[in-house]
Amino acid sequence: MTIHEQQLLQLIALFIWPLLRIGSMFISIPIFSGQSVPARVRVLLSVAMTFIVMPLIPEPPLLQLFTYQGVMIAIHQVFIGLFTGFFLQMVFAAVVFGGQAIAYSMGLGFASMVDPQTGVQVPVVAQFYALITTLVFLASDGHLVLIFMLLDSFNTIPIAMDGITKAGLWTLLMWSSRIFAGGLMLALPVIFGVLFVNLGFGVATRVAPQLNIFAVGFVVTILLGLWFMWLTLPGVVSKFSALVDDGFAAISLLLRR
Repeated sequence: MTIHEQQLLQLIALFIWPLLRIGSMFISIPIFSGQSVPARVRVLLSVAMTFIVMPLIPEPPLLQLFTYQGVMIAIHQVFIGLFTGFFLQMVFAAVVFGGQAIAYSMGLGFASMVDPQTGVQVPVVAQFYALITTLVFLASDGHLVLIFMLLDSFNTIPIAMDGITKAGLWTLLMWSSRIFAGGLMLALPVIFGVLFVNLGFGVATRVAPQLNIFAVGFVVTILLGLWFMWLTLPGVVSKFSALVDDGFAAISLLLRR
């Protein structure tokens, strides 16, 4: 049995193309793309999933990897995987944005810590919401749903020269506005509650100017802000679930021709 160099390159390409799509998804998918997950774990998961799906996907074109057509196919696979996970990254970015708005409104913007997902400093309130929504996402098997959708995309968008359409890219661009709209919807109940508290202190300052309202108001605003966060936490979880559902719907539109 002899294997020529051209046949060997074709076999390598049949493995590399699905690996690029799966591996690029693990670069952008929430939780797995964080700095807390080692790169070796992501590589091992990508290789294991590639070996599993290789016999199940439609047969790709018999092209060598290091040709113009092969390089273009590889680029398309990378973008498909990146965009698939990027939708849910925007969902979690909306949660962090809402937590930052709450923290700044209640006076806890100075209390920050390093976010293990992004490696940058965010307010503690935003990290609290990110932690709660991450647990909800994992408990509802959202990561498994996303992986299944990507694996199913090999049937809807086979490995070929063409990849995501212009309509899919437009869906991605339009959906990016949900970062601000979704984060604002998450934060509005607490922001309004803290706003009414500040209005009450403003009225008290006008009635009794001799009172040192800043010494009392700062502590009261933080305590009432934490109480509002506790009261509105079920609503935050439900709004986050709705955002995740919208994200999955947008991913299905992206991966459908």
